[in-house]
Amino acid sequence: MTKSFGAMSIAELSALIQMRKVDPVEVTEAVLSGIMAYPDKAVFVSLLEERATAEARAASKRLKEGRSLGLLDGIPIAWKDLFDIEGMPTTAGSKVLRQAPPAAKDAAIVDLLKQVGMVAIGRTNMSEFAFSGIGINPHYGTPHNPHGKDAPRIPGGSSSGSAVAVAAGLVPVAMGTDTGGSIRIPAGFNGIVGYKATRGRYRMDGVYPLATSLDSLGPLCRTVQDAVWVDAAMRGLAAPDVARLPAKPLDIVIPTNIVFDGAEPGVVAAFEATIERLAKAGARITRLAFPAFDELPKLMAKYGPMVTAEAFALHRERLSGPDAAAMDHRVVARTRLGEKTSLSDYIAIVENRARMIAETEALIGDRFVAMPSVAHVAPPIEPLEKDDELFFATNGRTLRNTGFGNFLDWCGVSIPCGTGEADMPVGFLLSANANRDEPLLQASMAYEEIIRG
Repeated sequence: MTKSFGAMSIAELSALIQMRKVDPVEVTEAVLSGIMAYPDKAVFVSLLEERATAEARAASKRLKEGRSLGLLDGIPIAWKDLFDIEGMPTTAGSKVLRQAPPAAKDAAIVDLLKQVGMVAIGRTNMSEFAFSGIGINPHYGTPHNPHGKDAPRIPGGSSSGSAVAVAAGLVPVAMGTDTGGSIRIPAGFNGIVGYKATRGRYRMDGVYPLATSLDSLGPLCRTVQDAVWVDAAMRGLAAPDVARLPAKPLDIVIPTNIVFDGAEPGVVAAFEATIERLAKAGARITRLAFPAFDELPKLMAKYGPMVTAEAFALHRERLSGPDAAAMDHRVVARTRLGEKTSLSDYIAIVENRARMIAETEALIGDRFVAMPSVAHVAPPIEPLEKDDELFFATNGRTLRNTGFGNFLDWCGVSIPCGTGEADMPVGFLLSANANRDEPLLQASMAYEEIIRG
């Protein structure tokens, strides 16, 4: 077999497993070997060899006895280092948590996917405490974007290792979290699919938080159909409930303000070519300004970002103790900004957010919002490591487009739509109002091939 198991879509690998063309133990052994042989050692922070082998053997036994648990039985999955794995400390990309007590049980989502037979392969690297859209990690190394040929380029964060593990063909799917773009950004940078569900769609117990008012989960994988299958299992369903064909032609709104500011020409060209293809396929395209996009930067300038306020509340004691010196200084600096947000400021943010969500929901209705996942392609790593000013400026640009979706409580899917500068991937971000995940996944699956071009 010329293609590695990790480079297959879930659907492709599932067909081989269910037809008994390959055995889950063979798949797991090959995936583990591929990870260990991969030259970039910063993608994974740990491998779960013993657990993975046991889970693969259990899947193999079920299949031989005609008791398959379904389409995901025997499929390998990697977990971002935010999800509790029984018997291991959850280090959240930080060395200060290495001595934390081991988790007493799996995170709820880890357990749900174990129940459908998925095989936990290992834990992937990430931005420390999930607080960066760049993906640089000074403790465990920075995973290199596998598409970077001219120089080592950033993977995007914070789900850096999860995205690279899929893009490099090491695993068919990896789990991520998204507070300001941490699934959609690395998906866009690495040329894969990333689905950020509506906040609250899945159980969050056992997931290390960043800002609970914004935190959400979702898979990074090869196709939207793969995301649909995993989404169903994450909700405890026996089978997906997303229809394949949309009920009506795609109706898209493209923001005319903010999201294209400073965008690279290659990104704009790839995005507009995708819109042209969709229009030819019958999609209705409307371009209009989003008042919330102009208001949010002013709100943050006045009261501070919601994410830094909540992150500071979470890490307040850590930042005032010796652990701060052992953390990434950029994470420390950004988190400490939250100290400036008073209680009355935070209440003002919450109140304004509720109003802005309601106004934007009315503006969008049952349409979808389309924009580039990120307005630029993945830049080289070295300049960002050397220059903090450049790092923070780039981090802000990187998080801008996706961050609107988190603040406005949207769900979103990033789908590869072409390439930009240095032949690096460009992501097409399709979003919808909160709790419209099924229509979003349905539309994304139906139009994926057109979006890809």
